[in-house]
Amino acid sequence: MEFLKFQNGPKAVGPYSSAVKSGNFVFFSGILPIIPGTGELILDNVEQATEQILKNLEVMLSELGLSLKNVVKTTIFTTRLEEFAKINEVYQKYFERVTESFPARSTVGVASLPKGALVEMEFVVEIE
Repeated sequence: MEFLKFQNGPKAVGPYSSAVKSGNFVFFSGILPIIPGTGELILDNVEQATEQILKNLEVMLSELGLSLKNVVKTTIFTTRLEEFAKINEVYQKYFERVTESFPARSTVGVASLPKGALVEMEFVVEIE
């Protein structure tokens, strides 16, 4: 097992690893919509928050020589389940750029998320 650290992308906001590699899989902890350069959290727009999370993931994946096409499972947590169509639209746009097949996915409506975030996503990625 290897605990991964990234030069770019958001830093962990608590006592946990951003990602852990085990065998041919990388398990990403929940990623918040944090702008890495400023540490600012996108709190007011679910579409922008979703986009920032996927940008953050792409940056971290690129450090591993991977892309969104390596994602095998996504879990989405949102405090705005009524805006799921907006989340889904952004999510689809990002994945359609690299693959015709989408990863398995679960979406969970929650009462609250860390730091007051609207969306948080965790990912399981396979290393080819």
